Amino acid sequence: MFKTCRRFSRIRTLNAAIFQRQQHKTATANKETMDRFDLPKRLQGSTPSVWNEYIALAMQYKPLNLGQGFPDDAAPAYVTNALADIAKDPNPLLHQYTRGNGHVRLVQALAKLYTGLIGRELNPLNDILITAGAYEALYSTIMGHVDNGDEVIIIEPFFDCYEPMVKMANGVPRFIPLKLREKEGPISSADWVLDEAELTKLFNAKTKMIILNTPHNPTGKVFHRKELELIADLCRKWNVLCVSDEVYEWLVFDGVEHVRICTLPGMWERTITIGSAGKTFSVTGWKTGWAYGPHQLIRNLQMVHQNSVYTCPTPLQEGVARSFELELERLGKPECYFHSLPRELQPKRDFMAKFLNEAGLRPTIPEGGYFMLADWTPLAGKLNLESEPDKYKDYKFTKWMTKNMGLQGIPPSAFYSEPNKHLGEDFVRYCFIKKQENLDKAAELLKSWK
Repeated sequence: MFKTCRRFSRIRTLNAAIFQRQQHKTATANKETMDRFDLPKRLQGSTPSVWNEYIALAMQYKPLNLGQGFPDDAAPAYVTNALADIAKDPNPLLHQYTRGNGHVRLVQALAKLYTGLIGRELNPLNDILITAGAYEALYSTIMGHVDNGDEVIIIEPFFDCYEPMVKMANGVPRFIPLKLREKEGPISSADWVLDEAELTKLFNAKTKMIILNTPHNPTGKVFHRKELELIADLCRKWNVLCVSDEVYEWLVFDGVEHVRICTLPGMWERTITIGSAGKTFSVTGWKTGWAYGPHQLIRNLQMVHQNSVYTCPTPLQEGVARSFELELERLGKPECYFHSLPRELQPKRDFMAKFLNEAGLRPTIPEGGYFMLADWTPLAGKLNLESEPDKYKDYKFTKWMTKNMGLQGIPPSAFYSEPNKHLGEDFVRYCFIKKQENLDKAAELLKSWK
């Protein structure tokens, strides 16, 4: 019996050893599989965007969402009616593939519009590319022009896709922050400025591109002519491409002029300008954008576009085209939506600035766009942010407000590079292209809390 026990013991030991070896082999195989199918090196270090996290947060807590940048009211009736008419149109080709680089009716409308705005004849078939939102216009521009090791200057805070797109193209992002001038009294987005010496130092023989966003998200800054001339001088000196993200081109306030940098001397041949139907007509879900510039620059985008997206939805392009045709007839008149929308938004901007200020925050009054930054730190003594485990204070603040106050904003540190995230920690970004009743609710929430 003793021998039988020893035999069983040896068998158990042998089985355990076999099991351990199998586990080790399985773990090794799994690791090899995971390593082989991990993110490519150019994408490693990428993290989910702030939008993924905060949309999930909004779904869970159902706050009043003033964070995301979309209108919550109806788009112009003629825009949505155009799409309804297209759905019932007897022409079957309106529901089939259209020209890959852009529906002809739409590029013709855009060529007519921008020819008048920039004072230069645009060829609709060569100088314009229609894209799946301004997002794809940025992607096709960066992928089409940035090569291994090319340096790209990004002004902070920046729309959060700029940096990862540059890295996808194996480019090297170089950052320069807008700095808020210290002053007493109300703050304007014009008080967020570039350091001229710092910007000049960034340009060198490796610089391929600078990304400009005006009107700017999230500060609302509209770059004035003198600031644009500095950027243009450096682009000409170092033979650098300027990518001008102008999706908020019509949303300017207080009589401020939106200057298109491609109109400055020597800049047409080195500028790609990006626009958005979503921002222009308040239909962000249509995801229709464009890029325009000289054909020798746009053809690079066309190459990326034809091998990724290829073509954009025909009915949406047709709807945007019909909407532009209507607005071209009344361009410059008070009833033109491009002019009536900022007239409608300016009182909302002022109302938001007022209720934020009354609640103890310190807002930056934007000259353009539909976002407002506000310094929340005067409220720090009233908050217990230790319940939020996030690294950055603005994440703690916005999550605490979402969960405890039912009001959601966006943390601006998401729009900075890692070394400079501390520059955004004292702020929160709110959106004011919302129904007045929702702005009233936000004001009431802050008032009752105070």
